[in-house]
Amino acid sequence: MKTWFITGASRGFGRIWAEAALQRGDRVAATARDTETLRPLVDAYGDDVLPLRLDVTDRAAATDAVRRAAEAFGRLDVVVNNAGYGLFGMVEETTEDQARAQLETNLFGPLWVTQAALPYLRAQGSGHILQVSSLGGLAAFPTLGLYNASKWALEGMSEALAQEVGPLGINVTLIEPGPYGTDWSGASAAHTEPLPAYEPVRAARRAGASARTPQDPRTTATAILELVDTDAPPLRLFLGTYPYPIVEAAYRKRLDTWNEWRDLASRA
Repeated sequence: MKTWFITGASRGFGRIWAEAALQRGDRVAATARDTETLRPLVDAYGDDVLPLRLDVTDRAAATDAVRRAAEAFGRLDVVVNNAGYGLFGMVEETTEDQARAQLETNLFGPLWVTQAALPYLRAQGSGHILQVSSLGGLAAFPTLGLYNASKWALEGMSEALAQEVGPLGINVTLIEPGPYGTDWSGASAAHTEPLPAYEPVRAARRAGASARTPQDPRTTATAILELVDTDAPPLRLFLGTYPYPIVEAAYRKRLDTWNEWRDLASRA
């Protein structure tokens, strides 16, 4: 039996993975901005669920929520930083408040929860931190510049973190989902005020999105359970096959460009 701490458990991946863990007999500290959204979990699984109100941008609240979970269950085995949202719009269109809010949730939120959890994981000499990143954490796309920035920052922080805590018995995995049918681009998303000059770019993105059929997010649960049960988890795990050709092409292009300009670089 494992004990989980999952942020953003009201819906989407967080809710699906919480239910999957509970169904197999694990315990879950589930967080949400509104704990009423967690009532069905409590009704179904009783004391195996600890509902916690949490806005991950509040560092003190994150520390308190992790402490309460550790005290209630006696340990933490899996910490899932899932809370986040998408900001859609061009870089030029993005306001300061929108940019800061995106980073506060998608980068600083996982940082605060991770920092709060690490003392308990270090004391145990074990634990697994899952950072929910994105295909957009490895490849950038127009209309998602600040979202990409938040996820690329999460990637860099987590890769360094993995090297810091690995010798202490703690694993870190970046989860890289492709397009799934969550409400990431729906009710939970934020949007900039559009500038007409960028309408052709926006239209092309809309056309590309409409040509894709999002996968059922419930299919990810089995993979996540298998991931947390493995003794040597990877630093990164794609969900679905969609990300592979996109990321492979992006990295191939980077390598080709770096090599093309190697001579100039060597003269610097």
